[in-house]
Amino acid sequence: MATRADLLGPARTVRVTEGAIRIHEAGPPDGPVLVFVHGILANADVWRHVVADLSDRYRCVSPDWPLGGHQLPMAAGCDFTLPGLADLVARTLSALDLSDVTLVGNDTGGAICQAVAAGPHEHVGAVVLTPCDAFENFLPLPIRHLQLFGRSAPGLRVIAEALRLRPVHRSPAAFGLLTRRPIPPEIMTSYIAPLRAYPGTRRDFAALVRGISRQYTLDAARALPRFTKPALVAWSRQRFFPLAHGERLAGLLPHARLEILEDSGPFVSEDVPDLLSAALRSFLRSIRPDVA
Repeated sequence: MATRADLLGPARTVRVTEGAIRIHEAGPPDGPVLVFVHGILANADVWRHVVADLSDRYRCVSPDWPLGGHQLPMAAGCDFTLPGLADLVARTLSALDLSDVTLVGNDTGGAICQAVAAGPHEHVGAVVLTPCDAFENFLPLPIRHLQLFGRSAPGLRVIAEALRLRPVHRSPAAFGLLTRRPIPPEIMTSYIAPLRAYPGTRRDFAALVRGISRQYTLDAARALPRFTKPALVAWSRQRFFPLAHGERLAGLLPHARLEILEDSGPFVSEDVPDLLSAALRSFLRSIRPDVA
């Protein structure tokens, strides 16, 4: 679970049909709302620097989504497919009574944001996609082993025990291809410790990896031209989530702008939070000129 409440804001929980979601909030309560969606084996700490920068004018809501770096388990039978997770995001927005939200997604969270945009999206006013799963690239090849080992209790124990070793953190099979610079040890611990510590987290993660299918990202991509609200695709030059996919996504979204964030891996909020914050602030000013 996320640990940097000093940057993300205080934590509370919101209840939805599937269970309780732990969220952090920072910024003016009446400011334009940003809701951040991280990927698997991560949590709201991914966004800590971006939230710290943008919470002067924007209400930043950063949940720990149930994707493996969370503490609070979902109810048995929770739908962890991509459409199910999109519904979970939509129900969370509804439970928080949020509207005209700008969704900001990364990694698996970007795929979830695509699925939200492909649906009714009545709570969503804009979408921001940073490097993320898309099209046939779900999951990317270097971490596709998670679908094999993460399905069962013995496999999950292998993953959890391997992730205890710091050299593994920077390996291509773990987090090594996600950033150009090492992730701080205390943040790595917040990402990976729940999988070892909580049986409910392991159960949720096993259900998640069993539900992964590229058919869902392909279906979402086909529906993106129907999302006629503003969109930003802020991508980086790397092979894990190819730049060509960012360009394709920007081409599918009718009102999208594409920005390239240099010198970064897929976790742009870890590698270049200042560049991502600047791109977000410019985009948000363009769609909300009343917020200086």
